[in-house]
Order: sequence, then C-alpha cells, then structure tokens
Amino acid sequence: MTALSVLDLSPITQGSTASQSLANSLDLARHAERLGYKRYWLAEHHNMPGIASAATSVVIAHVAGGTKSIRVGAGGIMLPNHAPLVIAEQFGTLAALFPGRIDLGLGRAPGTDMLTARALRRNLESADNFPQDVVELMGYFHPAEEGQRIRAVPGEGQTVPVWILGSSLYGAQLAALLGLPYAFASHFAPAELDHALEVYRTRFQPSAQLDKPYVMLGLNVSAAPTDAEAKLLFSSLQQAFVNLRSGRPGQLPPPVENYDRDLDPMAKSMLAQALSCAVVGSPETVRQGIDAFIRRTGADELMVTAQIFDHAARVRSYEILADVHKSMSKAA
Repeated sequence: MTALSVLDLSPITQGSTASQSLANSLDLARHAERLGYKRYWLAEHHNMPGIASAATSVVIAHVAGGTKSIRVGAGGIMLPNHAPLVIAEQFGTLAALFPGRIDLGLGRAPGTDMLTARALRRNLESADNFPQDVVELMGYFHPAEEGQRIRAVPGEGQTVPVWILGSSLYGAQLAALLGLPYAFASHFAPAELDHALEVYRTRFQPSAQLDKPYVMLGLNVSAAPTDAEAKLLFSSLQQAFVNLRSGRPGQLPPPVENYDRDLDPMAKSMLAQALSCAVVGSPETVRQGIDAFIRRTGADELMVTAQIFDHAARVRSYEILADVHKSMSKAA
C-alpha cells in the first residue's frame, strides 16, 4: 500500500505568531508519528508572512528533537540559495543528532521572489549550476579520501538520503539521471505531473542509493466528518492561493462559507488548475479520492499537506486520513 507522509508549511494563521506556528508543527509531528505516517517534511520559503519554516534545518531539529521515530526532513532545501558545503554540514549535523531519521530534499527554485532572492545573497544564475551543486553536496557525505582538502564535518560518512524535488520535467530528468527518489509538487503545480512521471520512470538509472524509481507526490487533503465541513476548511487554502497569486501574500486566513461561489472566473480557473490535486471531504470521499489518485499515478508515497486554519481541525484531518489509509491497507 502506498505510504503516507506529511508536508508541513508551518502556517502562521491570522492573529497568531511564528512561535505558535512552530509549536503547532511539533504537536502535529507527534500526532503524525503516533498515527503511523512515514516522514515529516518542512519547506524552505522566504519573505512569506504565512510560513514559519524559513530556517528549515533549524525547524527540522526542533521537530526531530521532539519526536522519537518518524523520519524528518526538508521538502525542500532550495539549493541555489546556499553553498553545498553549508547544507552538507547542516544535514550532517542533523544526521549525527538523529541517526537514521533525516531526509534531504533539494529544489532548484528560490522559494521566494527575486528581490528577496537577492537579499539572500543569491547569485541569480546559480540555478543553472543545480546539477553540479547536487553532485558536490552528495560528495560531501562520502567518506573522506586521502588528501581531500575540503570536508564536511559533520557530514562525511553520514547516510543522508537525497531527494530531487520538482514541478517540471527538469527535476524528473535529473532525478532519473542521478538515480535518486523524486518528489513532485503536484499539490500546487500539477500541470506536468503525468509527463514528469513518464520521464522519470523511463529514464531512471540505478544508483548506490536507489535501484528502481521511487515517486512521492504532493497532495492536498482536507478531511472532516462531513463533506460540507471539509469544504469549509479547504477555503483557507483557496484564499491563501488567490492572495498569493494576486501579489498579496499574507497569513493563513480563517475559512469562509461558499468562498468560491463569488470568485471571478479568472480566480476560479487558477484554483481549479493549481489545486486540482486535492481531496476534500468526509472519510468516504477521502477514501475514493486517495484511491483514484493512487490508481492514476502509481505513486509509491503521498506527501500530504493540509493548510487548515484551526490547529485541532488540522490534526483531526490527518487522523481521519490515517484511519482511511489503514482501512484501505487492510482491504488491499
């Protein structure tokens, strides 16, 4: 049965704080661990008033330190923002602190706007060097060779699984070439999903890390006791997307009844495309949606995100999904 994992953007809700958001992330991770989710990933975003995970490796340490067994990682680190050696040291340190539990997902996008990218001291051409930077970073995890002058300490000799993240054919091609697991951002950029899966699977070359293709797909899930309640909860994410795409990023707003009813056609079309990989509803609706998505894509793992305003309702959504997944596993 397809594995389930959690992607947490550590949302800062309207009227709340980053401190509360990070406390909520740890609480959700503890629930996810108890519920049997495989891994818990956090993402690098900058200059986003509604996301508290900018210092991603720090938040990973916060979550891993407060849990016991669930894998914790980055979904992902935006590598062009950083020197590969620095990331090797950061994740080598995490792996030393939490052996066998740390994942490193790498993305090519800046995770922000261009003005903020410059404030990060990022060379805007560095994205062109992404493949070379990935290979360099992976090299720092190898045992040091005699005479090697630059070493990642901690880092060298550590087992840190590396993933390639993407929302286009570029990431699919690179993951296939390097023989790495591939995570596709279908939860917000699903347009190239089917083509990217085909490219990755047909061009995959086995590596020391992986002998056959392994795909994890992002999926929005808003689960509640009834379809109506789940739809209401989902309206927070819909509002956040409209605000972001309109150049007005902000904190995660509270849900609104019938939010999409009065939207203009352009906004409706944008939401229909960007959030097409979403399952919203009661346990039975979620079961049907998850089953259809897995049958369509053949995903090895689902990375589920739930941008829900009320923390208790967000925890409950993951609880409902875990129960649905267990029942599907038994049936399988």
